Amino acid sequence: MVLGMSLAVFTTVHVIISLVAIAGGIVVVIGMLGSHRMPLWTALFLLMTVLTSVTGYFFPIHGFTPAQAVGAISLVLLAIAIFALYGRRLSGNWRWIYVVTAAAALWFNIFVLIVQSFQKVMFLNPLAPQVGPPFSEPQNTQFMIAQGAALVIMIVLGLVAAFKFRPGIKLGS
Repeated sequence: MVLGMSLAVFTTVHVIISLVAIAGGIVVVIGMLGSHRMPLWTALFLLMTVLTSVTGYFFPIHGFTPAQAVGAISLVLLAIAIFALYGRRLSGNWRWIYVVTAAAALWFNIFVLIVQSFQKVMFLNPLAPQVGPPFSEPQNTQFMIAQGAALVIMIVLGLVAAFKFRPGIKLGS
């Protein structure tokens, strides 16, 4: 039992929260490319991404794992993004700091989605990397291509968004 739920139900809730966070994050990043603030989508993305990382610590796992490291890094990034957005109101350098940390938090969610997909989705499972002890390098080309493509896409989107996201400023006027 986890938080009064069976492990299977808790896992399902965690996955749903994660998928909502990813979908919301994609909408928010696309909005940033058009310099749209999208306050409701942004709040949903940030809340669900925080919940994704926090609920990950409730799984009955002993010892420190790579997943917990990703969760910790994500929570630090989210704290900075939330402070930049709500505390500093995107003033000055806080605008691009928000964009970069929000995009990085989204990428961490996508990173975990790819890992979990290769481990749990039937047709991808045979393509899963063969890993050994903690932090061992993946030995699978398809997995590395998927992760590399996700990373490159998020870096490009994050950089473009950092330059284009200027809420309250009419571009091209």
